[in-house]
Parts: sequence; C-alpha cells; structure tokens
Amino acid sequence: MKSMTQNKTPVTVPFDPNWKTIMECAALEVFEMMANVRLTLNPAPAEAPTGGQTAMVGMAGALCGMTTIRCTRTTATKLAALMLGEEAVSNPASARDALGELCNMVAGNFKAKITGLADACMLSVPTVITGEDYSMDTAEPADGVTIALVYETENIWVTLVTHS
Repeated sequence: MKSMTQNKTPVTVPFDPNWKTIMECAALEVFEMMANVRLTLNPAPAEAPTGGQTAMVGMAGALCGMTTIRCTRTTATKLAALMLGEEAVSNPASARDALGELCNMVAGNFKAKITGLADACMLSVPTVITGEDYSMDTAEPADGVTIALVYETENIWVTLVTHS
C-alpha cells in the first residue's frame, strides 16, 4: 500500500497553440454567465494590452503559468456593477474583487476544457494590480495566447502564459 505522500511521476500538459480558441470560448462563457454580458472578439486589436486593472490567477501542477484579465478601471467597475449591483460603482474594492473572480472563473473554465487539467492543475487565489505602468516578466521558456474581447468599445485582454 502506498502512502499519501508517495506521488507518481507528475504529468505535464504541453502548450498547444489551439488553446487560443479554447480560451476564447472559456472567457466568453464566463463573462456571459457571471456578468450577463455577451462580449465579442476583437480579432486584430490595434494596440498591445493596456488598462488600469489587471487580475492574475496562477496555475500549478500539470500546467504551470498564469491567466490574466486586463481592462480599464471604468470597464472593471461596470463589470462589477453587472455582477454585484450598482452599489459596486462606489466601492473600488468591489471592482477589484469582481475582476479577480472573473479571472478565477476563466482560468477554471479553461482548465476544465483541457484533457488532463481539470484535477491536475491547481489555481491560486486571484491577485489584482491597479495601475498601468508595469511590466510582467515570466520565467523562460514561456508560451502563451492573448485574446481581446470587446465590451462597449473597450478591449478586455485575457492572457494565458505557460512555462514548460
């Protein structure tokens, strides 16, 4: 009989460029379910990801990396109001919490759609950064996908970065 502390060799799930389509589906489903809003894809955004609110959820296990959602503070506040009611507009913490929860749900929905990830990949508690002047550097080698979703003419950036 094996003890609970003896683990079999960990299985890793390699990055797949087709995950972009899966991330698009996961994000669109979550925004519709959680905020009751139908977003559209921006297939060719003119700019790099920007915005004053960024939510991050780490991934560890069969897939190591991070999922992020980045948007303007105004968009984050509007999404919070859709999720939590109008009182969220006057409470900046509500916008941060709502964006963090959206990011957590997108990461969870994404990993549930990938064979071998549902139970073999853990998610961290969401972290939210407020501000625009930062850069995120990741360990090499890294792969990833970024999608732009449109809400009221503003882009909402969803990114998955993985490490092999």
